[in-house]
Amino acid sequence: MAVKWIDAEVVYPSSDGKPMADNTKQFNWITLIKENIEALYADQPTVFVAGDLFWYPVEGNPKIVMAPDVMVVLGALKGDRKSYRQWREHDIAPQVVFEVLSDANTPAEMLAKKNFYSLYGVKEYYVIDPDTQELKAHVRAEDTLRQVEPLAFPYFSRILGIQFAQEEDGLVLYHPNGEKFENFSQVRRQAKQANERAEQEHERAEQEHERAEQERLRADAEKARAEALAAKLRQMGINPDEA
Repeated sequence: MAVKWIDAEVVYPSSDGKPMADNTKQFNWITLIKENIEALYADQPTVFVAGDLFWYPVEGNPKIVMAPDVMVVLGALKGDRKSYRQWREHDIAPQVVFEVLSDANTPAEMLAKKNFYSLYGVKEYYVIDPDTQELKAHVRAEDTLRQVEPLAFPYFSRILGIQFAQEEDGLVLYHPNGEKFENFSQVRRQAKQANERAEQEHERAEQEHERAEQERLRADAEKARAEALAAKLRQMGINPDEA
C-alpha cells in the first residue's frame, strides 16, 4: 500500500507499489552497492545513502520524481526518510546514482532516467547489467551527463573513489583502500571462518601450554628425585658430588 505524505498541501507519495527489484541478481547488486557505500561513509554523518527511495527535486510538483536503485548524497545528514525532498535538504541533489538493470527495463525508460538525472544535477551515473556484467558510466560535462566511451578498466569514480574492474568473475567493485565489495553473507561467512581459526589457534595454544606444564612437572619430579637421592647418599656418608 502506497503511503502519502503532505507537505504544504501537496501530497508526495513514498511508494508506487512496485517491488524494489525484479529478480535476485538485481537485488543482490543493489544491496551490494548500497551496503558497501554506506560502510565506506559510516563515520561521516553528512553522507546519505539510500536504495529505491523516491527523490523529489522540485517543491510543489510531486509528478517530478525518480527512485534510483542507489543514490549517494554528500552533504545530507544520515537518517530515515520517507522520501528525499530536495528543498528540505539545502537543495542538495544526489551526486552519484546507480541503476541495476532488469528484464523489465526498456530502452525508453532508461533514456528517461538518464535525462532526469542529467536535468536535476547528478554528477556521476552508473548503469550495471547483472546478466552481461556490463557497466555504463556517465559523468557530468558541460552541464549534462555524457557516457564515458570507450570505458577503460579499471575505472575510478572521481567522487566516491571506488574502483570498477572487469575480472574473470565479471564486474567487480573495490573500495578506495583496495578491499573488494562484499555482501553481508560473504562478510558473515568470513567472520565465521576467522572465528573458527581463532578458536583453533586458542585450542592449539592451550594444548601447547598443557604440554609445557606437563614437561615442567616432569622436570620438577626428576629434580626432586635427584635431590632425595643426593640426601640419602649424604646420610650414608657419600658425597654425591664426588660419586
